[in-house]
Amino acid sequence: MTTPPDTTAGTPADAVADPAGEAGVLAAAEALVAAFGQGRVEDYFDRFAADATFVFHTTGERLDSRAAYRELWRRWETEDGFRVLACTSSGQLVQLLGTTAVFSHDVRTTVATHAGEETVDERETIVFARAEVPGGWLAVHEHLSPRPAPAA
Repeated sequence: MTTPPDTTAGTPADAVADPAGEAGVLAAAEALVAAFGQGRVEDYFDRFAADATFVFHTTGERLDSRAAYRELWRRWETEDGFRVLACTSSGQLVQLLGTTAVFSHDVRTTVATHAGEETVDERETIVFARAEVPGGWLAVHEHLSPRPAPAA
């Protein structure tokens, strides 16, 4: 994959030309990953619908709203000193399904806690829906799982 467009300055030009297509979904996903990886927590959460759901391999239950996830995040920050230091995305795939899109990719995230720094490799699926928001796509579901070690 080529270097992703810079999402810190706005939306890539091809996404503006085709915000309903694959480029628009990629721009929405890249902006979400950039906000997460750069520690822009409120910007990150604003990229999810209020009724978005979340399934993480690190939690025992599904989170049924953005508010529930935000509360869990606050707990991580308070109790563990949690913060995201970096996040990169690779192996991206977009599946357009009318006004819905499924985005899947591999993510490598470096986090810090009171215990120190850790880098984790995971797989993630984010479901986007067309919405009246800048860029035209809003995340409505996220599923995160560990990435298996490469086969020998």
